[in-house]
Amino acid sequence: MESQNITSVSKFLLLGFSDDPELQTLLFGMFLFMYLVAVLGNLLIILAVSFDSHLQTPMYFFLSNLSLADIGFTSTTVPKMLNDIHTHHKIISYVHCLIQLSLLNFFGSMDSLLLTTMAYDRFVAICQPLRYPVIMNPRLCGLLVLVSFFISLFYSQLHCFMMSQLTFCTDVEIPSFFCDTPQLLNLACSDTSTIIILGYCICAIFGGVPVSGILFSYMQIVSSVLKVPSSGGKYKALSTCGSHLLVVCLFYGTGLGVYLSSVILLSLRSGAVASVIYTIVTPMLNPFIYSLRNRDIKRALQRLLSRTAYF
Repeated sequence: MESQNITSVSKFLLLGFSDDPELQTLLFGMFLFMYLVAVLGNLLIILAVSFDSHLQTPMYFFLSNLSLADIGFTSTTVPKMLNDIHTHHKIISYVHCLIQLSLLNFFGSMDSLLLTTMAYDRFVAICQPLRYPVIMNPRLCGLLVLVSFFISLFYSQLHCFMMSQLTFCTDVEIPSFFCDTPQLLNLACSDTSTIIILGYCICAIFGGVPVSGILFSYMQIVSSVLKVPSSGGKYKALSTCGSHLLVVCLFYGTGLGVYLSSVILLSLRSGAVASVIYTIVTPMLNPFIYSLRNRDIKRALQRLLSRTAYF
């Protein structure tokens, strides 16, 4: 009898932020601006690294792939959100919800793994500078990105399979502007205890390993830097890690905030705001963090823009 009250839903309603028409216009303009800045900023990083011979190094190779992942990450959610605000049609089908969730997990995992490889790159550059060209050869760099791709693909499909096992009741409303795992688990009518336990185990593996790798790399970096006698040498060594460390803190800090907000905060709108910071603000700020703190990137962008203006 209980199973008769539970039907398989074919669509979800994304509540977003507000139904106020005036606020909707403001939100549309603000999110469109942030999205364009994020895409154009990351695209400029990719073009600068691709066409400037001075940036053909492992660090910038990983940076260009990170920018590509950031474009995919923010493009998974924002265009749909902008369309919903513009058309006032906030419906997303069940299949499209799973696809969006899969892509979000894929690009999020790519970001995490690429940040880990960049931390390893800095570790080799500072702790083993003489062997750096031998260790971080083009073949290894390409292999690290390829492995990150397949691990992220496996992680996203695993998440998608887990969510596809859930059963939802009718009139399902998601208090956000995109489909996310915590929201779907809260709305499920079926027993989610097994999936939650599996989810924690998966996150502990796919999230804990990259974080542990980053922490280990920076522990070794700090240990090596402390052995440098001059303060100028210490600053020069740490300055190459500043941008990466800031991006790491921003990515994991906002990501942790999203999932804590979905569990701790009573306000559903607060969770949606945290999601905006994670999916839009972070990809938008990454190009600025790397370009403003990096002379090579600044010069490459100037050469790229001057070459574009010439043509």
